Amino acid sequence: MKTIVVLATVFAAALALPADTYNPRYDNFNAQELVDNERLLKSYVKCFLGKGPCTSEGNDFKKVIPEALRTRCAKCTPKQRQLIRVVVHGIQTKLPSQWDELIKKEDPTGEYIGPFQEFLRESQ
Repeated sequence: MKTIVVLATVFAAALALPADTYNPRYDNFNAQELVDNERLLKSYVKCFLGKGPCTSEGNDFKKVIPEALRTRCAKCTPKQRQLIRVVVHGIQTKLPSQWDELIKKEDPTGEYIGPFQEFLRESQ
């Protein structure tokens, strides 16, 4: 009987675990403020490209970029998807050459950019 109770408890705990998503620590990150400040945006992009220093947030974002690009942000929460769309749109419009450089770095064969662009358009 004790075994059944323990197994039921473990099973219930496993079901209660959140889906495999990225850490929500930055869900309240002000993406629009980043995009509105071109100097800061350039600094983040240099970090992502490995051409400049990174803030702690920049380092964390840099670690997620390759997987998010390849999976269309499959592990992102809805809030994270919204934030990524804001930041990427800002980079694409304000720093297009750096955006191209970032894509070449993270997707040298161009395999993932099409599906990722679809992901970006989904909310528009």
